[in-house]
Amino acid sequence: MKKLLITLAAVLVSASTFGQGTILFNNRVTGQVDAPVSRPDGTGAGAGYNAQLFLISGGTYTALTPATTFRTTSAAAAFYVVQPPGPVIVPTVAPGQQATIVMRVWEGAVGSSYDTAIGCRGQLNPITITLGGVPAQGAPIQDAVLTGMQGIMLCVPEPSAMALGLLGAAGLLYRRRK
Repeated sequence: MKKLLITLAAVLVSASTFGQGTILFNNRVTGQVDAPVSRPDGTGAGAGYNAQLFLISGGTYTALTPATTFRTTSAAAAFYVVQPPGPVIVPTVAPGQQATIVMRVWEGAVGSSYDTAIGCRGQLNPITITLGGVPAQGAPIQDAVLTGMQGIMLCVPEPSAMALGLLGAAGLLYRRRK
């Protein structure tokens, strides 16, 4: 009886993956993706920063993964996320179909979120990719890689804020001259 229940559970779990596309959540795949996340001083995001993968559909952001941290094993590795084990499942998009994905990054404690982050935060460019997985019919499709994703630098002031600061400094210097 136990074997029958275990077999039935395995069949149900495997059947539930049909019709769901898959992605490898990794911002560095040799020869395919190199999207580092860095700070203005040129160092990697590293400890204290979180990353999360989102599906964009109709202007709504749906989290596909729990927040993950950045690698801290070496200076160069701090630019890249700790990838979760196995592929990320996109429950509303079938294998072979396209989906728009974005990776958001923020500074904060484990358990914090992008929306509540007080410190630095930003997102990499949204990309549209064809998902992998096991279609209901046909051969399995290789898990999608985040090809086309570009790296970002966090905590960089917007050009308008920089321009406003320069205008203010110029005004002070002009006033001081008189």
